[in-house]
Amino acid sequence: MAALEQFDRLFSGLLSLGPRRLALLAIVGLTVFAAVGLSGMYLSRPSKETLYAGLETQDVTRIGAALNAAGVEYDISPDGKAVMVQVGQTARARMLLAEKGLPRSASAGFELFDNLGSLGLTSFMQEVTRVRALEGEIARTIQLMSGVKAARVHLVLPDPGSFRSARQQPSASVVIRTATGDSFGSARGIRHLVAAAIPGLRIDRVTVLNTDGALLASGDDIVSGAPRKMVDLENTIGAEIQDKIRKTLAPFLGVGNFQVSVTARLNADKKQIKEVLFDPDSRVERSVRVVKENGATKNKSAQSGVSVEQELPETEAVGGDGDESSESRERREELTNYEVNSKTVSTQTNGYLIENLAIALVINQKRIAELLGKGASADQVNTQLDEIRELVGSAAGFDKKRGDSLKVTSVDFFETSSMLEPVPEVAMSAQLLKHSGSVISALTVLVATFILVWFGLRPATRVLVPVGTGAGSNVPALNPPNGGVQPEMAAAHDGLGAEPNLVEDLTDQVRQKPQKRLQQIVELDEQQAVTVMKQWARSAPAS
Repeated sequence: MAALEQFDRLFSGLLSLGPRRLALLAIVGLTVFAAVGLSGMYLSRPSKETLYAGLETQDVTRIGAALNAAGVEYDISPDGKAVMVQVGQTARARMLLAEKGLPRSASAGFELFDNLGSLGLTSFMQEVTRVRALEGEIARTIQLMSGVKAARVHLVLPDPGSFRSARQQPSASVVIRTATGDSFGSARGIRHLVAAAIPGLRIDRVTVLNTDGALLASGDDIVSGAPRKMVDLENTIGAEIQDKIRKTLAPFLGVGNFQVSVTARLNADKKQIKEVLFDPDSRVERSVRVVKENGATKNKSAQSGVSVEQELPETEAVGGDGDESSESRERREELTNYEVNSKTVSTQTNGYLIENLAIALVINQKRIAELLGKGASADQVNTQLDEIRELVGSAAGFDKKRGDSLKVTSVDFFETSSMLEPVPEVAMSAQLLKHSGSVISALTVLVATFILVWFGLRPATRVLVPVGTGAGSNVPALNPPNGGVQPEMAAAHDGLGAEPNLVEDLTDQVRQKPQKRLQQIVELDEQQAVTVMKQWARSAPAS
């Protein structure tokens, strides 16, 4: 009920103001609400969001012209490579630009053939368009690689010709702009990509550079590629062994209580071994050859005198005395062939072998003291270091016969090491500077609100409810007791120096009778009551 009574009193007080003052009060309220709301929305509006970033100058110009023609408000970043629009306008702006084919790269691809007419096109123009299309497509593919922001490809495709004895080999040049200034590790991959995309192009005829003019890959890398690969492989093997040692010692010593370094020397020479093995215990008779030879020889010699009878025909020689001998021989040869079991082993090695390892381990001496306790002797420390040495050797695959070396030492680590320093907290000044924009916007809204209330709402309130200036001022005459508003109470309160309650006075003036109000004035100040009575008497009409 109390709330209902308060509402009735407030409603009655508002009705007693009259239409003119109610309209003026509504106008003041709406003006204050609109001014504060608009200023707050303007000052606290979010910043513009990025539409496209990393653009070329030509694309920025085309996008700006298209957005300006479509009536979309935009802004360009200080470096001139990004376009920003209002929050909520990104999707609409991108659809408008996509309809116009923006942003478009400076190097177009196979879409160049879409704009070629079928009439009046020479073979030279067709060849130039084909080369441009290949360059654009290869550049687009290279830009998809991580770390590449832009790429340009130049191809030299010679005309084979019909009357040339020797054909010129094609070549290519690639210029890339990377995100960082470091050497780009994918230069070899770019060379393979370009060589595979152009028929007859060799890898050694592809050159890769960056925008700083540094040569990333060239034709002589084929010769010097093996040593470079060897260095990379040695670094990789050393890093793997270091990681194994860290995983082994971290639970034992702690992450920050040791430092390890491993240097690996590898041998990647290609080896081919061919070996033939015979098994004498495993033989099989393959063939048998037998040769037999029999022979007989008979010799006879006779001595006789020379006579005429020897010369006469048809006469038999008369035997005489002489020597006679006979010889008989026999030979047998047998040849047996056996098949002996044999084994051929051919080994070809294309990998690498670890020639030797050099391991250096530095341990925090304080950590060793913590493990052994106070008063540990030198023998105990050496025993502990030997145990750590065995752990490291087992984790790294240490082999003394191979020529590996392992050095373990303990020293006092510096306490001011950068790895042990905690991350400093952000200072209060940095926080304030970071949010200075929001603070300035909030203060601006508050100042604007204060100015509007002080110079706008306060004078309007005085107009709505006029207040007397003091006890000596002329008090306006009271209206006849017909329910009208009478300001004598405000004058009485001002004479006493108290701040009147406007709403309560308005409701009381409606609710109380004139006699009751006069009684209250007399109780507050008799002199003021006399002044009011005199004013009534003067304003009363003569009878």
